[in-house]
Amino acid sequence: MEFLIEYGMFLARVVTVVIAIVIVIGVITSSGQKQKKAGKEGAVKVTRINDHIDDLRDALRLSILDKNELKALHKEEKKAVKAEIKEKKESEKSDKESESQAKKRVFVLNFKGNIAADAVSSLREEITAILSLGTINDEVILRLESPGGMVHAYGLASSQLLRIKNQKIPLTICVDKVAASGGYMMACLADRLIAAPFAIIGSIGVLVQLPNFHRVLKKYEVDYEIISAGEYKRTLTNFGEITSKARDKVKEDVENIHDIFKNWVKEYRPIIEIDKIATGETWVGSQAKERYMVDELKTSDEYIVEACVDADVFEIEYEFKKSIQEKFSNMLQEGVAKLFSRWANKPNNDIYQ
Repeated sequence: MEFLIEYGMFLARVVTVVIAIVIVIGVITSSGQKQKKAGKEGAVKVTRINDHIDDLRDALRLSILDKNELKALHKEEKKAVKAEIKEKKESEKSDKESESQAKKRVFVLNFKGNIAADAVSSLREEITAILSLGTINDEVILRLESPGGMVHAYGLASSQLLRIKNQKIPLTICVDKVAASGGYMMACLADRLIAAPFAIIGSIGVLVQLPNFHRVLKKYEVDYEIISAGEYKRTLTNFGEITSKARDKVKEDVENIHDIFKNWVKEYRPIIEIDKIATGETWVGSQAKERYMVDELKTSDEYIVEACVDADVFEIEYEFKKSIQEKFSNMLQEGVAKLFSRWANKPNNDIYQ
């Protein structure tokens, strides 16, 4: 009898948990549907990087300097601020003088690319916002990280950067980790291309790869049929028979895209010897500089901190509104990624470079 009572209590708890989960899923689903109806609008987030650097400096000062040293520094800074205000007032006496002496603005963007270049959705909005205000006296810095991906996706991302160049606003691109294939397609548009010494640069090539299961289907007598109009509507597929004619056509298409890619890079970085670097190889930043694929070796942090000395530097981010479903999904993905990362990075006896 006692066992039956305990078992009944256990079932009641299980049922309660299941009902709670169903209710939560229902709320999430209904909320997601409401937000979908409202559209995928977002907002521009602007962060003044000068202030962030000042906060870091002030925090370090408070921890390290004594009261007398802090007092002396504050006194010097007040004098500098007064002198700057006085100089600004004098320059504003004439509209022409104020225009010519206006402080430079630098807009910082971030692009972390995947195979589909999904970050282009935010990039296009960020660029639209900058172009509504930016002038030829300003500058755009793009922190770029991408191993490349689909041709049409990175073609669109590159076209977004062309909007900046068409407005004659100086474009600086910084690569700290990797700008390969489609990533380099974007990077070569820079008026000034900066890379960290060990950043991966290049991979000017094109590839098509897919598994083919035709022989497996044939072995088990499974028919696979495609009905199409147009000789080359379908060439290589996952389940159809691979023919030399189809293979040759795909190879021809790949070669054509490669030629277009090479011409694109040559047009925007005419200094390079395109036939020597368009081999699909990659190089680290220092090697890429020797081949004129980048202009300077430096991290984005160093370049941006230097810019803060003489300019107002703003980081621009366009953030899309996310439904509860998307937020919940992102939390799960992040959790799984962290667990996988911990498992993959368990210490062992291997040695890594």
